[in-house]
Amino acid sequence: MKKTKKRGPVQRKRKKPDNFTIEKKGTLLETLYELFPQKKKGLLKSVLKERQVFVNGRWNTQFDHPLKPGQKLEVRWEKQSQEELPHRLKLIFEDEDLIVVDKPSGLLTVATAKEKRKTAYAILSDHVKKANPDNKIFIIHRIDRETSGLLMFAKNESMKNQIQENWSSTIKQRTYVAVVEGVMEKEEGTLKSYLKESSAFTVYSSQNPEHGQEAITHYKVLQVSEEFSLVQVNLETGRKHQIRVHMQDLNHPIIGDPKYGATMNPIRRMGLHAQVLAFTHPKTGEICRFETPIPGKFRHVFSYKK
Repeated sequence: MKKTKKRGPVQRKRKKPDNFTIEKKGTLLETLYELFPQKKKGLLKSVLKERQVFVNGRWNTQFDHPLKPGQKLEVRWEKQSQEELPHRLKLIFEDEDLIVVDKPSGLLTVATAKEKRKTAYAILSDHVKKANPDNKIFIIHRIDRETSGLLMFAKNESMKNQIQENWSSTIKQRTYVAVVEGVMEKEEGTLKSYLKESSAFTVYSSQNPEHGQEAITHYKVLQVSEEFSLVQVNLETGRKHQIRVHMQDLNHPIIGDPKYGATMNPIRRMGLHAQVLAFTHPKTGEICRFETPIPGKFRHVFSYKK
């Protein structure tokens, strides 16, 4: 019998990252298509999704992120290992100053008297302390426990204060989608009222400027069925429970929200999702825009007719 020579493990040659300096304006995905015409579009979408594309040293997964001349673009063809955060919290963006996450319904933003650990704040605090035990995170804004979607935290107090103190000029877009009861009378419109919270933590709407803070909500109907409407909501102001109260004002409460008039809960959660968050990065001046898909459960309440 012929003795075969044992071979050692095959050493796979690692692909080197590709680096570029941007020469003209364009979106991130369009630029990748232009730089790599020989690559399949599906592959380029995949490396973007898997956080393998870096703009000025920070990974970015947003296909429509605007690029400017002079920015540095790096594509790492080797897939990076990614940390899975607990309780289905998804890390969307992180740099030395900010963290953006996609929060699932049912997860608190911050602790309450009854719940201390199962919060986005606690999970992200543990996340940043793995790099350095002295690291901290700071709350910039909140979304309700039963609301899913995009949420931003600061990694230092200076950044938190900068954004909060310049909220109206820093935040460029906050778009939600909601499933509401009934068929909306108008396809689009604007609501304006003054909101005030009671001692029982319920927010009330008034047309009297002396009875609360001004709240302005713009809405547009995306889809309807016999029982429900899917509505896109853009906030001009960001008051507590603003969308929930304004949908109640229209007599079309958000499904799964009995606190503000809902009688139906077909998806076993509140039908509200923070879909788009766009802001000017205080340090770089760049426009950062993040978008998440409409939750699949929202679509399930509608019957499609082709």
